Amino acid sequence: MGNANAAIWNKFLGDDLETNRLGIVMVVLLVIGCLGGMTVGLGAIHHTWQLFLIVLPTMMTLSFLIAVAPVKQILNLALITVIIDAILLTINLV
Repeated sequence: MGNANAAIWNKFLGDDLETNRLGIVMVVLLVIGCLGGMTVGLGAIHHTWQLFLIVLPTMMTLSFLIAVAPVKQILNLALITVIIDAILLTINLV
């Protein structure tokens, strides 16, 4: 599973993810921070379970960034966070 996962990220972002680490980290930080804030601001603030679903993966992603985890792990967790935020944002806007 690890090699297949690596191949997917390499197709999108190139062969050497670690070389472009700083740029990837900055983009992940911007997207995760802004999307999480928008989701909370547009309705998730009123529901504890939605706040929990937003804060847990967001903080895990940010912790992985601070801990200098492998880029593939950061990208996988960021993808999960974006999916959860997008679902909750859609629920709150509809």
